[in-house]
Amino acid sequence: MPAPTKSFDVIEVLVRHEVEFMVVGMTAGVLHGAPAVTFDLDILYSLDAVNIQRLLAALVELEAIFRGDERRLAPNQSHLESRGHKLLMTKFGIVDVLGALGDYDYRDLQGDAPALAIGPMSVNVLSLERLIEVKAKAGRDKDIAVLPLLRATLARKRQPSSE
Repeated sequence: MPAPTKSFDVIEVLVRHEVEFMVVGMTAGVLHGAPAVTFDLDILYSLDAVNIQRLLAALVELEAIFRGDERRLAPNQSHLESRGHKLLMTKFGIVDVLGALGDYDYRDLQGDAPALAIGPMSVNVLSLERLIEVKAKAGRDKDIAVLPLLRATLARKRQPSSE
């Protein structure tokens, strides 16, 4: 089993390169308080041309290559211009770089990704409500399996504070 991605380190590089992105997937759930472990970091990024150049520079620094490809190919501009999933290995672990999340692109979900403090950084993270919706719509076994956990986390967050 792979070691968990050092998500903080990856996010720090993306923020430093001023990449326009949001954290999605189970890392988003964990950042919202879901008691889970995830072995990768999923990000959804803006397909804007300037942003693609920033992301490309960040991926070079992260020493990103496509997972499962013995040729050790690095993503290039044409890869990043597509809406597809780029499944990468970096010097900090597994990172999935997404041009789209199902039917949605970055602009579609921007309003559903509040900024959260992650250490000294402010990072957009897909809301629990939208994450649940996206995972339910995807319908894959691994997405269906985490829905009860995400729904319980959302219910707990919505309970009035006892303070």
